[in-house]
Amino acid sequence: MKTGIYLVRHGETAWNAGGKFQGHSDIPLTERGREQARTLAARLSSLKIDAFYSSDLSRARETAEILAEPHQGTVYYLPELREINFGQWEGLTFKEIAEAYGELSTQWWTTPLTTQIPAGERLQQVVDRCTRAITDILNRHAGETVVVAAHGGVIRIIVGIALGLDLNFFWKLRLDNVSLTILKYHGSDKAILELFNDTCHLPDES
Repeated sequence: MKTGIYLVRHGETAWNAGGKFQGHSDIPLTERGREQARTLAARLSSLKIDAFYSSDLSRARETAEILAEPHQGTVYYLPELREINFGQWEGLTFKEIAEAYGELSTQWWTTPLTTQIPAGERLQQVVDRCTRAITDILNRHAGETVVVAAHGGVIRIIVGIALGLDLNFFWKLRLDNVSLTILKYHGSDKAILELFNDTCHLPDES
């Protein structure tokens, strides 16, 4: 009995467009982000989807609500699916963090599982809460198809755990806004990655 988990990164926000770390900051979708979500909703509209889950942050929440609308589905919000809490780094760009935090910034890119972000989280804390959330979803929806709208860091972690990767390198997995990633679980501890970071539903803006 297979359980399909359709992982969707939220649509674009103004901070995405500006290259800023968002974390727990509750930044809403841009109109472009909403349109991105609508294109994926159209792609998924003909599928039988049994449940919709989302992080409780507005950018993921609204993405999930747009995806659920064609199915008249209810979205369940889980704080455990929030992005990493980047603490004092939220609102800053990669360059600004590197300049202001130097060695600590370097540690984050090499050993994020054990690096404590100022006023934020270690990656291991996010791993623990994401694992609880996905395990609960799998237990509730065995044999069903579930859409989970979340964040880049969260989806990288879920995929990394499923594939047995060293999560100190989770950031090497690219996740675009409103990309679709599909994991098929056999029970709660065996998963096959069927699709990753797919954006064929989005217009080519190159």
